[in-house]
This record gives sequence, structure tokens and C-alpha cells, in this order.
Amino acid sequence: MFESLPYEPREIVATESRLQRIYDAAALGLKGDSLALAAGMLPSEYRRLCQMDPMAEMAELKGRADSELKTSKTLHKAAEEGDAKAALEILKHSHGWTAKQEVTVDVYQRISITQALADAKSRVIEGIAHGATTDLQIGRRANLDGDLVVVGSSGRS
Repeated sequence: MFESLPYEPREIVATESRLQRIYDAAALGLKGDSLALAAGMLPSEYRRLCQMDPMAEMAELKGRADSELKTSKTLHKAAEEGDAKAALEILKHSHGWTAKQEVTVDVYQRISITQALADAKSRVIEGIAHGATTDLQIGRRANLDGDLVVVGSSGRS
């Protein structure tokens, strides 16, 4: 047997207590659905409330701004008291500062193009003389000196 569940739509109004819960959740860094749930609303209810009453969105923005201000003051106080790591983080994140990075490369070896070509030519010739078999390619080709090389067929098509 199926029983009917009573349904009563919830009235979403930006009361002072609801705005305070939105403010508190935003001050803790919550966003989106998590903020809505922490403020005691369904995500769809929170979105609807922000559309109907701009004070809900203002409570969220104010909560974020106050939290950022409090954290920034704490960080600046630590930097003023001599915390070098806090000062460095302020420089990096607030002022876009980056430390200089130097890369030095010392190359003492000279490269000779003609020597590299000669080495490559000798490797190719050694490769033909030492390990290449004549049945790898069927047909004609020229070797490095320009002489015609005819490779015999080994039954492959």
C-alpha cells in the first residue's frame, strides 16, 4: 500500500539568521552547494534566494571578504614580526613577485660539421659491410659512392 507523503513547499526568505548562516559558511571558504547546505538550504533553494534577494549574495561576498581581510592581517603581522616565509608568500601572491632563476650552461666541446658527416658516413658504410644482408631489399639502389648495387631476389614478392 502506498501512502501519500505530505508536501509543503518551503518558503525561502532572506531572514537575518539565514543571512548570518550564509555569511558564516562563506567566511569559512565554502562555495556553491556546500555553502547552501551549510546554511541550511538545498542548493536549488540557495540559487533561487540569490535571484530573489540580492542580500543573500551580498552576505556571501561579505563573508569571503571579511575572512580574506582577517587572514591577510594575520599574514602581514607575521611578516612584520620577522617571519620570512610569510613575507615571501605575500610578495609572491599579492605582488606577483618571482625569484630570479639563473641557468648557466658551460660547453667546452666544439662541434665540427664536417667531422660529424664523416663519422656518419663511416657508420653507414660499416653498417652495410658488417651487418646488412642483401635480401632485405629487392631491386636496385646506389651505395654511398654512387655505384649501382643490384640486390638479388630471395623468393619474396
